[in-house]
This record gives sequence, C-alpha cells and structure tokens, in this order.
Amino acid sequence: MLGLPAHVTACLFDLDGVLTQTARVHNAAWAETFDAFLRQWATAHGQPFVPYDPGPDYNRYVDGRPRADGVRTFLASRGINLPEGAPDDPPEANTVNGVGNRKNDILLRRIHTDGVQVYDGSVTYLHAAARAGLRRAVVSASANCRDVVASAGLEDLLEVRVDGVVAAQRGLRGKPHPDTFLAAAEQLGVKPEQAAIFEDALAGVEAGRAGGFGFVVGVDRVGQATALREYGADTVVADLAELLTGRDAA
Repeated sequence: MLGLPAHVTACLFDLDGVLTQTARVHNAAWAETFDAFLRQWATAHGQPFVPYDPGPDYNRYVDGRPRADGVRTFLASRGINLPEGAPDDPPEANTVNGVGNRKNDILLRRIHTDGVQVYDGSVTYLHAAARAGLRRAVVSASANCRDVVASAGLEDLLEVRVDGVVAAQRGLRGKPHPDTFLAAAEQLGVKPEQAAIFEDALAGVEAGRAGGFGFVVGVDRVGQATALREYGADTVVADLAELLTGRDAA
C-alpha cells in the first residue's frame, strides 16, 4: 500500500524538494548569490555577464550537493576556480566557502521572511509509513536541516537526521556519494538493501543507486522524470501521495 517492495523496512527522505518546498527558497538564494558574484566577476575580467539559470544550472550543478560542492561545481562550469578558503570565511570573501556562506545568509533571511512550506502529499506519506511500522530518516546536505524540520513541524515523524552538520562532524562525503544515506541506514539499524531512498535531486538518486539501496524513488518536481530514471530511480512520481495509489509518473 506504500508503493514499495516487500523487503523495504525503512525510508530515507531527502528534505528540500521531497518533504519541504525549501528547494524553491534554496534556488532563489543561489540565484541571488551567483548573479551578484557573476556580475562582479564579469566587470572585473571584462567579460559579458551571463546570469545563473535557476532551471538547468540548479538541477545539474547545485541541487542535492553540499553547499561548498555546489559553489565549486557551478563556478567550474563557468571556468571559474576560486580558492577554497575556510568554513568560517566571511560571506564577502571571494572563496568557495565565502560564496557558500553568502548563500546561507541569504537563505536564512528568506526562510525567516517566507517561512517553510511542506508538501502535503509527503506529510500524508510520512504518516502512512509510520502507521505501517517503517523506520524513517531525513538525509540532507543542508546545515539548516534541524531548523527547517522543526519549522515544518516534522520532528515527530522522523526518527533520525543526517545532515550537513552531521556529515561535517563525521567526515561523510556528500551526494552523489552514498555516505550520508549509509549512515542514516546504520543509525536506523537496517541494511542498505532494506531501505528505500526518496530523492528529487539527480545527485541524490545517483547516491541511492551507488549505495546499493533496495529501492530508489525519484520525486519529479521540475519535469526531469527521464533524467531521474537515467540516474537510477526505480520509479518516478510527481508527489509521494501517488505511491499510496500505485501511480507511476511517465
């Protein structure tokens, strides 16, 4: 009744874009950050300004990755290589970490202003999974995961949290590596093949497949169902509630 194979006993959910609609806020914060940086860079280097594209640029280079990886990967796509800097670099520093911290400041401002919205279908699915006795974890690259989960009122529905803070503390590689998902499965006391991954990001789906997980659900919020399948999703839905009715997106 949950749209999962019988051998699955645990669900590992990405946060942004799967449980909460903060992916939109993240993307807006990335756009504000990168456009300001690219405009400054173009002026300093006598180049034309080409803005960040919140469609393909977000999905290809940023979505699902740890913050610094997103900065590094996107800027590399523009032929820009910045010094790494340090995690506590000020937001005005033109380093990978500085640009990442700039984005985080903008994100927190937007979350404070706009709040956090959940996907109703995902909350319905979480309740159904809890009633069915499935173990439940949230796995996110975000260092703000705890605050977002609390703001969204999802704390009681999620037993384990592995986020950017935990990953940094434990030295876990971010998606597309499977480390954070494997850590969540271990904390829940299940083997990877007993767990299902729920991801809207291509990097997250890739991580689920790389980790040998029992089932990978791609959540298509932006019209990339084909790409999600190509990266390894076993099934693709537009909303988790579809799994409760047995529907599978094309």
